[in-house]
Amino acid sequence: MKLLRYGPHGQEKPGLLDAGGRIRDLSGHVDDVAGSVLEPASLQRLAALDPASLPLVDGTPRIGPCVGRVGKFICIGLNYADHAAETGAKIPGEPIIFMKATSSITGPNDPVIIPRKSEKTDWEVELGVVIGSEARYVDGADALSHVAGYCLINDVSERAFQTERGGQWTKGKSADSFGPIGPWLVTGDEVADPQALSMWLDVDGVRRQDGSTKTMIFGVGTLVSYLSQFMSLQPGDIISTGTPPGVGMGIKPTPVYLRPGQTIRLGIEGLGEQTQVTEAAR
Repeated sequence: MKLLRYGPHGQEKPGLLDAGGRIRDLSGHVDDVAGSVLEPASLQRLAALDPASLPLVDGTPRIGPCVGRVGKFICIGLNYADHAAETGAKIPGEPIIFMKATSSITGPNDPVIIPRKSEKTDWEVELGVVIGSEARYVDGADALSHVAGYCLINDVSERAFQTERGGQWTKGKSADSFGPIGPWLVTGDEVADPQALSMWLDVDGVRRQDGSTKTMIFGVGTLVSYLSQFMSLQPGDIISTGTPPGVGMGIKPTPVYLRPGQTIRLGIEGLGEQTQVTEAAR
């Protein structure tokens, strides 16, 4: 299934994308694509519905973040061998973990707002993993059974805030609009192998990132298991799993960063596409 949320900001309704690419309203069955709705039994009930029996949504409504009421937005740094190489960083021995504020979450096609005093706002196409059942001290063999599905994420980052202002990375990752997710939550049964997905990102029509999840250092199962040793993972939590090479800070000889009025397009095989226009913060 491809689950989504549509409607004005803060008033999103749950929906399902049918085989014809049309939005079907799920409001008669669930209140949101969030929390317990993502648990296995609930997803099974939704999968048993005939999409043709659901109300068809007219027009082209705004698509909101594909998961609501996200509890934790966990990110993994330097998780692609080729990206680590472009930044000159060592291959990490264990996953690098940081958090992104949930207030950064926005719809897949909403504007990206470049913060005040930003000098180095950057892009990162990433595979998002959405937790469907509580994971606590799980082993690698069982880890994927705790995943509800996958989504596309742009882990927008302000590199000066991230690396030149002291402390940890979170303040360079958490500005409003720095976490576009969606357009869909694609359930795990439709993703045969999360480690074999092509991914790309363009800025103003120029291909900047062109990679694959196959170059991840730590795969999805490993990440879910690893994180569950340090914190419980709850339904609706999101893990952003790292980015392939081609970020602005890695461009040689001179890094390239976002400025107002640019268009970002990105996608992951089977998970849809996003388009954002950059704006200056007011």
